Amino acid sequence: MEHNLEVGNIVLCTVDRIIGTIVFVKIEGNGEGAITFSEISPGRIRNIRDFVVPKKQIVCKILRIQGDQINLSLRRVAQKEQKEVLEQYKQEKSYRSVLKSVLKEKVDEIIDKITKEERLYDFLEQAKETPKILEKFVTKDESKKILEILLTQKQKKIISKKDFTLTTTKSEGLKDIKKVLGEIQNAKVKYISAGKYTLQLEGGDMKKLNNESRDILSKIESQAKEKGMEFKVKEKWNHLYKNQIGSFALTISKNN
Repeated sequence: MEHNLEVGNIVLCTVDRIIGTIVFVKIEGNGEGAITFSEISPGRIRNIRDFVVPKKQIVCKILRIQGDQINLSLRRVAQKEQKEVLEQYKQEKSYRSVLKSVLKEKVDEIIDKITKEERLYDFLEQAKETPKILEKFVTKDESKKILEILLTQKQKKIISKKDFTLTTTKSEGLKDIKKVLGEIQNAKVKYISAGKYTLQLEGGDMKKLNNESRDILSKIESQAKEKGMEFKVKEKWNHLYKNQIGSFALTISKNN
């Protein structure tokens, strides 16, 4: 079976069967893969069914691809990667419903054509920014209807927070700190207490927010070194998910 996978990809899988010390899974839209027991958990496994049972959905990392054989790992997936994949899968199901409402009986054929080139989620996210690419698979009128629905869907709002400290003993230190923090764009910086701050970004894509946060913090660190300031980032990433019902917080280890 043809697939669009590469080593290092994080993929959603469904446990199919367990034979000996191998767990066989169905990779979402990409055939079958296998996980050895040593790649299930970093610790000793007393009962494999504490981790995997048939029909359970799990998020894995691709370790090797040899022809049709795909070797996966469950234990090498970070918590934040797992969360991203599950959120994207949930959103992709919504996207499939949108396509079905417009394309009717043609939907399976169109989705099959799209997914031969890339993931449906990635394609439709890109289509929001570059609408023309949809017209490669559907009519102009269908494309317009699909985009109207996609762009009016209420996206889950994510607030990403990162705590850091920035201090200096120089006489002009306060002025330097204000200058460094004042140059930050597309994000908020909240003062907590002496030398302690929180960087806050908002958006709909956790991965994008994490990358933007790292870029901003990297620039702060670089400027801090130039001006002889002490800079340190807390080891936890905090994300707050908001929707119409309410909100919940998620704390993720930086080095998972």
